[in-house]
Amino acid sequence: MHTETIGEYEIEYSGIQLPDSRDWIANLVIYAPSTNPMHRNDIFPSQRVAVDAVFASEQEAAAEARAFALSLIEKGRKKPI
Repeated sequence: MHTETIGEYEIEYSGIQLPDSRDWIANLVIYAPSTNPMHRNDIFPSQRVAVDAVFASEQEAAAEARAFALSLIEKGRKKPI
């Protein structure tokens, strides 16, 4: 799993291999700032993104999840997520 901070958001993204398959899916969670340092405020709970796609490698799936996060954050800058 990869973790990255973009602006005020923390994203975690990864590629997860499907059971009994060579294919990978993109997974993402996005956290917003929290007033409590012991609590993470997930505004986009951990879930599969690009649900109509499977990927040949973990890296491709993770890259798609990251791209999806960036698009959500960009939309969020225009209006709240």
